[in-house]
Amino acid sequence: GGELPSARERRRWAAGGKGPEDALMYRGVFALFSGGPSLNLWNRSGGASGAVGRWHGAMRLRCLASASAGGGNGNGGPTRPPPGGKANPNQARTQYQKQRPPVKNYQNGGQGDGSRQRSYPTSKYPSRSSSANQWTNGGGGGAGAANRAGKYASATVQTGGNGAPRGPPPRQQQQQRRQQQQPKAAAIPVRDLLREAGITLSHYGPGTHRTSCPKCLGGSDKEKSLSVTINADGEFVYNCFRGSCGFNGGSGKTLSGSAAGGRGAARPNSANNKTLMPLRGKESETYTVPKPSFLPVVPPQVVQFFAKRGIMKETLDKARVQAEMAHCPQKGHKALSVAFPYYENGQLVNIKYRLPGEKVFWQAKGAKKILYGLDDIANESTIIIVEGECDKLALLQAGYTNCVSVPDGAPSKVSETGVPEDPDQDKKFSYIWNCRAQLDHASKILIGTDSDGPGQALGEELARRLGKERCWQIKWPEGCKDANDTLQQHGPQGMKAVLESPEAFPIRGLFDFKMFQDDILNYYGLKDADERRGVSTGWKTVDEYYRVVPGELTIVTGVPNSGKSEWIDALLYNISSQSGWCFALCSMEKKVREHARQLLEKHTGKPFFDAPYARGEKRMSQEDVEAGLEWLSERFFLVRHEDEMLPNMDWILNIARAAVMRYGIRGLVIDPYNELDHQRPNSMSETEYVSQMLTKIKRFAQHYDCHVWFVAHPKQLANWRGEAPDLYDISGSAHFINKADNGIVIHRSRDTSNPELMRAAQIFVRKVRNKAAGHIGDCTLYYDRKSGRYLDEDAGEAGDHAEDEELIH
Repeated sequence: GGELPSARERRRWAAGGKGPEDALMYRGVFALFSGGPSLNLWNRSGGASGAVGRWHGAMRLRCLASASAGGGNGNGGPTRPPPGGKANPNQARTQYQKQRPPVKNYQNGGQGDGSRQRSYPTSKYPSRSSSANQWTNGGGGGAGAANRAGKYASATVQTGGNGAPRGPPPRQQQQQRRQQQQPKAAAIPVRDLLREAGITLSHYGPGTHRTSCPKCLGGSDKEKSLSVTINADGEFVYNCFRGSCGFNGGSGKTLSGSAAGGRGAARPNSANNKTLMPLRGKESETYTVPKPSFLPVVPPQVVQFFAKRGIMKETLDKARVQAEMAHCPQKGHKALSVAFPYYENGQLVNIKYRLPGEKVFWQAKGAKKILYGLDDIANESTIIIVEGECDKLALLQAGYTNCVSVPDGAPSKVSETGVPEDPDQDKKFSYIWNCRAQLDHASKILIGTDSDGPGQALGEELARRLGKERCWQIKWPEGCKDANDTLQQHGPQGMKAVLESPEAFPIRGLFDFKMFQDDILNYYGLKDADERRGVSTGWKTVDEYYRVVPGELTIVTGVPNSGKSEWIDALLYNISSQSGWCFALCSMEKKVREHARQLLEKHTGKPFFDAPYARGEKRMSQEDVEAGLEWLSERFFLVRHEDEMLPNMDWILNIARAAVMRYGIRGLVIDPYNELDHQRPNSMSETEYVSQMLTKIKRFAQHYDCHVWFVAHPKQLANWRGEAPDLYDISGSAHFINKADNGIVIHRSRDTSNPELMRAAQIFVRKVRNKAAGHIGDCTLYYDRKSGRYLDEDAGEAGDHAEDEELIH
């Protein structure tokens, strides 16, 4: 960008004349030429023996300095040219090469001892006087010299005769002062280091945290055996207290607290000895640093714009709000603009502009996206996030400094794809990832986005990324859209009242009882006949002990041919007739036609066939069958596998979900357990398998408000003499009774000599979890062979025959 010095200037500099410092930009190379005698520019017309310089390829300037051929004078003063006038360039170059010492940490030069040298890259130090780079600790006489090949250039600093160094030059002192004044760079977020070690915490603020160990997983008891202590300065240490594990480590510096085990330092496998890379282990992006031209004073129209919003000039000064005649992309020309500077660790990284009085916004092109007011939340355990800069200023006006604002607008709706696993793909919310070090420190985050649809969507997206467990929603007063509206309408006291009563951010699957207040009060006001207290079974003797409550699981068992399936069909018919419920039936032991016959007999009260069990009763007509089928088709739906494969529980529950959505079923029958496909991993016991299976059934029942009857056979009883089995006799696992809401045993006598006992079906209610729906007890029902119905009282039958096994299945 500059011009080459003229021949006269070069001759004058070579002769040692004192000229002002001049900046020369030649093909992108910056060189600082000093006219003092300590460093001279050599050229073909002559030069000094104290220093040699040459142009190399017309692309870069290498300054080469060496000790004078005549030796130093002991006080660091300049040397004179040798006798004879002009110095020969070739002689000077040869003399320099001879005097150049090898590059070492310490080198003796001249008559001094222990001369110390340094070499500086020319890219970092484009020019230095001979007194700026090295200190030679020798006494009098010669001067130490150092040079580095390649891109490095060096010069020599000589001490006085007493060997004492002169001290850093003014330029270096200025650099040291600037380095001391500059804030420290933000540390790598603690979260990244801990996650690299496999440790995930609910939040990453200072204190001691307990969580599961990623190595031993807490052992068989799944205990939270890993202790993680984080200090306020970001240092951390972790240790698993299970003796058989020994997983430990830390950031490598001394920590205090119990997690350090009283030893005060991290264990050998800490981050100090093993580099833990952050999740975003890529090279940092290159951002454009804005170079604003702020007006020296904020104009009155800008101050008035904020005053109308309830934000005073003092608040603008605290937030360092500026004004600038900036180019507005939307308008296509320069306009007076409000400038919101974005600072990170005291450094300006971005600027957001808006036109006063108009909702026209833009940001500095290519700048880093961070939160507005980021430095205000440093080391804060509770922070507030709002949607706009004016909302941030409104909170500052009300006395709340621990607040930041997002730099961009709100999305139109919540993303259906969730949060990208790779933060680099989350461009819309890059400002969250760029501010992780500050945000991870907070244990409570109040989200105060706008109350409109996009504002609520923004709040949801922020909570997804920050962790809903530490997020709380700010509910603005009625008629207020945001924090600025609240300040204008209710003042600082109204703002305080709102911030002191935030609501916990909804977490899927986590509730408190107040969320169900209406449902609980409605439940309290239910009448005895309401189905939520349990619908009637259709038998007064059974209702005393057992009522059918939606959302519960009933386990039914009994020895073979005791009438379990027949009793469940009769129960479903009663509930359907009286309460209008409809059901899904997964009965693997019955053919469809046999199942239809039994249900039609209960519906019509007539036998399906002219068979011995009809005892002379006229069978139902074809019109009865057709009308009955119409009735069945509206209330009962079959779940059956269409091929030879046995259905598994997941398949049955998926079909049942479809039946709930399509037909609105209120009950599901799975009969029996041993007819299902029970393939399980080799590492899983039957007890574990049954526990997981019953858990799935209960979740289905509760979620869809559907009652499930599950029929399970007892195991083979040794030395059985006809007594009723117990629920703990069910084959497979004790979980059948442990996880059930209700447990019922169906039993009938095998005494063929007593037909009355054969007709009696004993109903043993062995478990009722909901005491409002019943209690443990026994009752008896009587089976009517002709209709297949169960009756509260025995109607009696003539000519009973024990051999009629059609009686009860």
